[in-house]
Amino acid sequence: MPEPTDTTRTAPFWIGDDHNLRARSGPVEARNVLKDQRDLAPEAIVIHYTAGASPESSADSLSDPDVKASAHLVLGRGGELIQVTPFNKVTWHAGKSEYRFGDGQVRKGFNGFSIGIEIDNPGELTATLGGHRTWFGRTVAADEVVEAVHRNQATAGFWHAYTADQITMVQEICRALVGHYGIKHILGHEEISPGRKTDPGPAFPLDRVRNNVLGANRRDETEFDLYPSPGRVTASRLNIRAEASPTSPRVSVPLESGAPVTAVREQNGWYYVRAQVAGWVDGRHVELDRG
Repeated sequence: MPEPTDTTRTAPFWIGDDHNLRARSGPVEARNVLKDQRDLAPEAIVIHYTAGASPESSADSLSDPDVKASAHLVLGRGGELIQVTPFNKVTWHAGKSEYRFGDGQVRKGFNGFSIGIEIDNPGELTATLGGHRTWFGRTVAADEVVEAVHRNQATAGFWHAYTADQITMVQEICRALVGHYGIKHILGHEEISPGRKTDPGPAFPLDRVRNNVLGANRRDETEFDLYPSPGRVTASRLNIRAEASPTSPRVSVPLESGAPVTAVREQNGWYYVRAQVAGWVDGRHVELDRG
Protein backbone atom coordinates (compact mmCIF):
# COMPACT_ATOMS: atom_id res chain seq x y z
CA MET A 1 0.00 0.00 0.00
CA PRO A 2 1.49 3.39 -0.99
CA GLU A 3 2.18 6.13 1.52
CA PRO A 4 -0.96 8.26 2.08
CA THR A 5 -1.48 11.27 -0.14
CA ASP A 6 -1.93 14.76 1.28
CA THR A 7 -5.72 14.31 1.26
CA THR A 8 -5.52 11.22 3.48
CA ARG A 9 -3.14 12.71 6.03
CA THR A 10 -6.00 14.38 7.89
CA ALA A 11 -6.15 11.25 10.06
CA PRO A 12 -4.10 11.45 13.28
CA PHE A 13 -2.29 8.16 12.47
CA TRP A 14 -1.55 5.99 9.46
CA ILE A 15 0.73 3.10 8.55
CA GLY A 16 3.80 3.72 6.39
CA ASP A 17 5.25 1.57 3.61
CA ASP A 18 7.70 0.19 6.18
CA HIS A 19 4.76 -1.00 8.34
CA ASN A 20 5.62 1.50 11.08
CA LEU A 21 3.21 4.01 12.58
CA ARG A 22 3.05 7.58 11.31
CA ALA A 23 1.52 10.45 13.32
CA ARG A 24 0.39 13.90 12.26
CA SER A 25 1.76 15.24 15.54
CA GLY A 26 5.35 14.36 14.64
CA PRO A 27 7.89 11.57 14.16
CA VAL A 28 7.41 8.23 15.93
CA GLU A 29 10.56 6.58 17.28
CA ALA A 30 11.07 3.34 15.34
CA ARG A 31 13.54 0.78 16.72
CA ASN A 32 12.89 -1.99 14.15
CA VAL A 33 13.75 -4.75 16.62
CA LEU A 34 13.28 -8.19 15.05
CA LYS A 35 13.39 -10.93 17.67
CA ASP A 36 11.41 -13.13 15.29
CA GLN A 37 12.05 -13.03 11.54
CA ARG A 38 8.66 -14.42 10.55
CA ASP A 39 6.27 -12.24 8.56
CA LEU A 40 2.95 -11.32 10.15
CA ALA A 41 -0.40 -10.92 8.40
CA PRO A 42 -2.32 -9.35 11.30
CA GLU A 43 -5.89 -10.46 11.93
CA ALA A 44 -6.29 -9.10 15.46
CA ILE A 45 -5.02 -6.42 17.84
CA VAL A 46 -4.24 -7.34 21.45
CA ILE A 47 -4.21 -4.57 24.06
CA HIS A 48 -1.79 -4.82 27.01
CA TYR A 49 -0.53 -2.74 29.89
CA THR A 50 3.24 -2.63 30.27
CA ALA A 51 3.38 -3.15 34.06
CA GLY A 52 6.48 -0.95 33.80
CA ALA A 53 7.74 2.25 35.37
CA SER A 54 7.94 4.27 32.12
CA PRO A 55 7.41 3.80 28.39
CA GLU A 56 11.17 4.04 27.81
CA SER A 57 12.02 1.32 30.33
CA SER A 58 9.30 -0.92 28.92
CA ALA A 59 10.47 -0.38 25.34
CA ASP A 60 14.06 -1.04 26.43
CA SER A 61 13.01 -4.34 28.00
CA LEU A 62 10.99 -5.35 24.94
CA SER A 63 14.01 -4.47 22.76
CA ASP A 64 16.50 -6.43 24.88
CA PRO A 65 17.63 -9.55 22.96
CA ASP A 66 17.90 -11.48 26.23
CA VAL A 67 14.25 -10.83 27.16
CA LYS A 68 11.85 -13.41 25.73
CA ALA A 69 9.07 -10.89 25.15
CA SER A 70 8.43 -8.24 22.52
CA ALA A 71 5.62 -6.11 21.14
CA HIS A 72 4.92 -3.78 18.27
CA LEU A 73 4.12 -0.47 19.95
CA VAL A 74 4.50 1.21 23.35
CA LEU A 75 2.31 4.20 24.27
CA GLY A 76 3.26 6.45 27.20
CA ARG A 77 1.07 8.38 29.62
CA GLY A 78 2.25 11.62 28.05
CA GLY A 79 1.52 10.48 24.50
CA GLU A 80 5.02 9.10 23.82
CA LEU A 81 5.06 6.53 21.01
CA ILE A 82 7.80 3.95 20.50
CA GLN A 83 7.54 1.49 17.63
CA VAL A 84 9.57 -1.49 18.82
CA THR A 85 8.85 -3.80 15.86
CA PRO A 86 7.13 -3.18 12.49
CA PHE A 87 3.52 -4.34 12.33
CA ASN A 88 4.30 -6.93 9.63
CA LYS A 89 6.67 -8.96 11.83
CA VAL A 90 5.83 -11.49 14.56
CA THR A 91 6.40 -10.40 18.17
CA TRP A 92 6.18 -12.33 21.43
CA HIS A 93 3.48 -10.38 23.26
CA ALA A 94 0.69 -12.90 23.77
CA GLY A 95 2.36 -16.03 25.13
CA LYS A 96 0.06 -19.01 25.72
CA SER A 97 -3.24 -17.76 24.36
CA GLU A 98 -6.60 -19.03 23.15
CA TYR A 99 -9.95 -17.47 22.31
CA ARG A 100 -13.32 -18.74 21.12
CA PHE A 101 -14.90 -16.25 18.73
CA GLY A 102 -18.63 -15.64 18.36
CA ASP A 103 -18.87 -18.04 15.41
CA GLY A 104 -17.50 -20.85 17.57
CA GLN A 105 -14.03 -20.83 15.99
CA VAL A 106 -11.20 -21.34 18.49
CA ARG A 107 -7.83 -19.73 17.75
CA LYS A 108 -4.62 -20.36 19.65
CA GLY A 109 -1.15 -18.83 19.56
CA PHE A 110 -1.99 -15.17 19.05
CA ASN A 111 1.65 -14.21 18.53
CA GLY A 112 1.35 -15.59 15.02
CA PHE A 113 -1.54 -13.44 13.82
CA SER A 114 -1.93 -10.38 16.07
CA ILE A 115 -0.44 -6.96 16.76
CA GLY A 116 0.53 -6.18 20.36
CA ILE A 117 0.00 -2.66 21.72
CA GLU A 118 1.53 -1.95 25.15
CA ILE A 119 0.08 0.97 27.13
CA ASP A 120 2.22 2.46 29.90
CA ASN A 121 0.37 1.46 33.08
CA PRO A 122 1.49 -0.50 36.16
CA GLY A 123 -1.70 -2.54 36.40
CA GLU A 124 -3.33 -3.53 39.69
CA LEU A 125 -2.38 -1.50 42.75
CA THR A 126 -1.90 -2.45 46.39
CA ALA A 127 -3.79 -0.47 49.04
CA THR A 128 -1.53 0.57 51.93
CA LEU A 129 -1.79 3.01 54.83
CA GLY A 130 0.33 5.39 52.77
CA GLY A 131 -1.86 5.19 49.70
CA HIS A 132 -2.13 2.97 46.65
CA ARG A 133 1.18 1.63 45.40
CA THR A 134 2.43 -0.02 42.24
CA TRP A 135 4.24 -3.35 42.38
CA PHE A 136 7.52 -1.40 42.06
CA GLY A 137 6.76 0.84 45.05
CA ARG A 138 5.50 4.07 43.47
CA THR A 139 2.54 5.78 45.15
CA VAL A 140 -0.29 6.69 42.77
CA ALA A 141 -2.24 9.92 43.32
CA ALA A 142 -5.71 9.32 44.79
CA ASP A 143 -7.45 10.90 41.80
CA GLU A 144 -5.71 8.41 39.49
CA VAL A 145 -6.95 5.31 41.35
CA VAL A 146 -9.89 3.33 39.93
CA GLU A 147 -11.77 0.82 42.08
CA ALA A 148 -13.38 -1.74 39.78
CA VAL A 149 -14.15 -5.42 39.29
CA HIS A 150 -11.98 -7.10 36.66
CA ARG A 151 -13.94 -9.07 34.05
CA ASN A 152 -12.20 -12.28 35.19
CA GLN A 153 -12.44 -11.64 38.93
CA ALA A 154 -15.27 -11.62 41.47
CA THR A 155 -14.27 -8.76 43.78
CA ALA A 156 -13.19 -5.18 43.24
CA GLY A 157 -9.54 -4.18 43.12
CA PHE A 158 -7.59 -0.96 42.68
CA TRP A 159 -6.11 0.04 39.32
CA HIS A 160 -4.15 2.96 37.90
CA ALA A 161 -6.36 5.06 35.62
CA TYR A 162 -5.34 5.46 31.99
CA THR A 163 -5.11 9.03 30.73
CA ALA A 164 -7.74 10.39 28.36
CA ASP A 165 -5.02 10.88 25.74
CA GLN A 166 -3.93 7.26 26.02
CA ILE A 167 -7.47 6.00 25.47
CA THR A 168 -8.07 8.33 22.52
CA MET A 169 -4.72 7.49 20.94
CA VAL A 170 -5.21 3.74 21.28
CA GLN A 171 -8.60 4.07 19.63
CA GLU A 172 -7.26 6.10 16.72
CA ILE A 173 -4.22 3.84 16.26
CA CYS A 174 -6.57 0.86 16.16
CA ARG A 175 -8.62 2.66 13.49
CA ALA A 176 -5.47 3.10 11.41
CA LEU A 177 -4.50 -0.56 11.81
CA VAL A 178 -8.01 -1.81 11.00
CA GLY A 179 -8.13 0.39 7.91
CA HIS A 180 -4.69 -0.68 6.69
CA TYR A 181 -4.77 -4.41 7.40
CA GLY A 182 -8.49 -5.20 7.43
CA ILE A 183 -8.32 -6.40 11.05
CA LYS A 184 -11.62 -7.73 12.47
CA HIS A 185 -10.82 -8.28 16.15
CA ILE A 186 -9.58 -6.16 19.08
CA LEU A 187 -9.01 -8.11 22.29
CA GLY A 188 -7.43 -7.69 25.69
CA HIS A 189 -4.61 -9.94 26.87
CA GLU A 190 -6.96 -10.84 29.72
CA GLU A 191 -9.43 -12.31 27.20
CA ILE A 192 -6.98 -14.55 25.36
CA SER A 193 -5.06 -15.60 28.51
CA PRO A 194 -7.67 -15.52 31.31
CA GLY A 195 -6.36 -16.54 34.71
CA ARG A 196 -2.80 -15.80 33.59
CA LYS A 197 -3.06 -12.16 32.53
CA THR A 198 -5.15 -9.20 33.70
CA ASP A 199 -4.22 -6.53 31.16
CA PRO A 200 -5.41 -4.03 30.18
CA GLY A 201 -7.71 -4.33 33.21
CA PRO A 202 -11.00 -2.63 34.11
CA ALA A 203 -9.53 0.89 34.11
CA PHE A 204 -9.28 0.67 30.31
CA PRO A 205 -12.63 0.92 28.41
CA LEU A 206 -11.88 -2.03 26.14
CA ASP A 207 -15.49 -2.73 25.15
CA ARG A 208 -16.12 0.90 24.25
CA VAL A 209 -12.92 1.24 22.22
CA ARG A 210 -13.44 -1.88 20.15
CA ASN A 211 -17.12 -1.10 19.57
CA ASN A 212 -16.20 2.41 18.43
CA VAL A 213 -13.56 1.05 16.05
CA LEU A 214 -15.22 -2.16 14.85
CA GLY A 215 -18.88 -1.25 15.19
CA ALA A 216 -19.50 -0.88 11.47
CA ASN A 217 -17.74 -4.16 10.73
CA ARG A 218 -19.50 -6.16 13.47
CA ARG A 219 -23.03 -5.04 12.76
CA ASP A 220 -25.51 -6.76 10.45
CA GLU A 221 -29.23 -6.47 9.80
CA THR A 222 -30.04 -8.58 12.87
CA GLU A 223 -28.38 -6.13 15.31
CA PHE A 224 -30.10 -3.00 16.56
CA ASP A 225 -29.21 -0.10 18.83
CA LEU A 226 -31.58 0.39 21.75
CA TYR A 227 -32.33 3.58 23.60
CA PRO A 228 -30.49 2.84 26.90
CA SER A 229 -33.08 0.64 28.61
CA PRO A 230 -32.83 -0.19 32.31
CA GLY A 231 -33.83 -3.66 33.40
CA ARG A 232 -33.08 -6.51 35.75
CA VAL A 233 -31.94 -10.11 35.59
CA THR A 234 -34.79 -12.63 36.00
CA ALA A 235 -32.73 -15.84 36.01
CA SER A 236 -31.12 -17.12 39.20
CA ARG A 237 -27.70 -16.56 37.59
CA LEU A 238 -27.04 -15.14 34.13
CA ASN A 239 -23.79 -15.49 32.18
CA ILE A 240 -22.43 -12.32 30.58
CA ARG A 241 -20.41 -13.07 27.44
CA ALA A 242 -18.00 -11.42 24.98
CA GLU A 243 -20.25 -12.02 21.97
CA ALA A 244 -23.96 -12.72 21.35
CA SER A 245 -23.53 -16.48 21.46
CA PRO A 246 -23.89 -19.20 24.13
CA THR A 247 -20.46 -20.54 23.12
CA SER A 248 -18.69 -17.19 23.55
CA PRO A 249 -16.41 -16.88 26.60
CA ARG A 250 -17.73 -15.26 29.76
CA VAL A 251 -16.36 -11.81 30.56
CA SER A 252 -17.24 -11.88 34.25
CA VAL A 253 -18.79 -13.93 37.00
CA PRO A 254 -22.54 -14.51 36.37
CA LEU A 255 -25.02 -11.77 37.16
CA GLU A 256 -27.28 -12.58 40.12
CA SER A 257 -31.08 -12.57 40.04
CA GLY A 258 -32.42 -9.02 40.26
CA ALA A 259 -29.10 -7.45 39.26
CA PRO A 260 -29.71 -4.11 37.51
CA VAL A 261 -28.55 -3.82 33.89
CA THR A 262 -28.84 -1.28 31.09
CA ALA A 263 -29.37 -2.71 27.59
CA VAL A 264 -27.95 -0.64 24.73
CA ARG A 265 -28.07 -3.09 21.81
CA GLU A 266 -30.00 -6.16 20.67
CA GLN A 267 -28.87 -8.96 18.36
CA ASN A 268 -30.79 -12.15 17.64
CA GLY A 269 -32.52 -12.05 21.01
CA TRP A 270 -29.37 -11.14 22.96
CA TYR A 271 -28.84 -7.83 24.75
CA TYR A 272 -25.55 -5.97 25.05
CA VAL A 273 -25.80 -4.69 28.61
CA ARG A 274 -23.84 -2.55 31.00
CA ALA A 275 -23.71 -3.85 34.55
CA GLN A 276 -20.59 -4.06 36.72
CA VAL A 277 -19.01 -4.99 33.38
CA ALA A 278 -20.29 -4.79 29.81
CA GLY A 279 -21.15 -7.80 27.66
CA TRP A 280 -23.85 -9.89 25.98
CA VAL A 281 -26.63 -11.73 27.83
CA ASP A 282 -29.50 -13.96 26.70
CA GLY A 283 -32.45 -11.59 26.42
CA ARG A 284 -34.91 -14.25 27.58
CA HIS A 285 -33.59 -13.78 31.10
CA VAL A 286 -33.74 -9.99 31.28
CA GLU A 287 -36.83 -7.89 31.93
CA LEU A 288 -36.50 -4.42 30.45
CA ASP A 289 -38.42 -1.33 31.50
CA ARG A 290 -39.50 -0.03 28.10
CA GLY A 291 -42.05 2.38 29.52
